[in-house]
Amino acid sequence: MTFETITIDRQGPVWLLTLNRPQRLNSMNQAMLGELKEACDRMEADPECRVVVVTGAGKAFTPGFDLQDQAANTPVGREAWQPVLQRDFDNVIRFWTLSKPTIAAVNGPALAGGCELAMACDITIAGESATFGEPEVKFGAGIVVMLLPWIVGPKKAKEIAFLGRDQLTAEEACEIGMVNQVVPDDEVLTTALAMARAVAVVDPMVMRRTKQQINETMEIAGMGRALDRSLEIDLELEAEGSDDKKAFLNELREGGLRGALAWRDRRFDV
Repeated sequence: MTFETITIDRQGPVWLLTLNRPQRLNSMNQAMLGELKEACDRMEADPECRVVVVTGAGKAFTPGFDLQDQAANTPVGREAWQPVLQRDFDNVIRFWTLSKPTIAAVNGPALAGGCELAMACDITIAGESATFGEPEVKFGAGIVVMLLPWIVGPKKAKEIAFLGRDQLTAEEACEIGMVNQVVPDDEVLTTALAMARAVAVVDPMVMRRTKQQINETMEIAGMGRALDRSLEIDLELEAEGSDDKKAFLNELREGGLRGALAWRDRRFDV
């Protein structure tokens, strides 16, 4: 399997999927989202794949969806935004719905859509220097995959979302349930792979049914309907358009990402 933005290393029954745009900290552009869909389709269909480990190349897991994609080709209106947000949503939640167990090996920043991807995986292992967060409100955007209240509870979810917190440490993320284990940075991938190999020993039918039991418990509690409705609300937000988002994207076009982030952070220097 040859891809441009991801790699897949088949280690027997464990398949290691690496987000591979290190020059952009593995931000998820439209090309990567397309390749993630294809990779997940293949992993779902191949009986040789029993467990999936997801990590990032270089110093980051992923900061989320590529904002420079939006700056270069900004959707306008509900009809234009709908397929963009649906694609974002589908490619993250796929790691929750995949019948094979999924393990995130978070080796650096996991922000916005990247934080959501880490939460969507069944188990999350983080390095000591990894950071998590949902900074969307700081630049006038919404959260695409609203897993936060299901993972950390509504009170903590509101704190993170309202403040756009994007510097949650791995230890704090572990304390509130976003992360299963925190390990030294140089042990993140080896720990995740060792766990994956242990899971892969189990009869895949038993593992598939066990994941189904847990996921359907959440489904009965209303998680699926809530996520769908949250996506509809995010679509309404983006279709209406925030002045903050317009200003941020303009700063991004004129001064690049560094300049846009500096503009964003100056607004919250209070």
